[in-house]
Amino acid sequence: MNDYKYFYPIVVRYGDLDPQGHVNNSKYLTYMEQARIAYIRNLGLWRGGSFLDAGVILADARVTFKQAIHWGQEVHVGVRITRLGNKSLDMDYRIVNPQDGSEFATGFTVLVAYDYHTGKTMAIPQEWREKIADFEEMNNSSA
Repeated sequence: MNDYKYFYPIVVRYGDLDPQGHVNNSKYLTYMEQARIAYIRNLGLWRGGSFLDAGVILADARVTFKQAIHWGQEVHVGVRITRLGNKSLDMDYRIVNPQDGSEFATGFTVLVAYDYHTGKTMAIPQEWREKIADFEEMNNSSA
């Protein structure tokens, strides 16, 4: 867990469960989304307000399931940015049990910088690049 600097706690709700009594597969993506938005806000990249001002759109998402999550279990979602391109960035996720570090799932998303007002992609803002590179301790060539 040391390679992730940001973790977001998740409360598993009864409504997240499927008939088999564990968290429904689709909820893993929701947990990743909650952690992604919290990460973006934590870095000061989006200060709230309209979602149209968030500046990113999801282009790709993948989840690898490792073990079931049951109601009442503690869950933390680790988030990190591993690549900054011109208009897109990659995020990795680890959904873990914070008590023993075991993985429930891993995930990956590609986000594209997007101007919702014009309906077009855009370059990742320099302010974002600097804050992400600083937080993730990326060298300047990867940011």
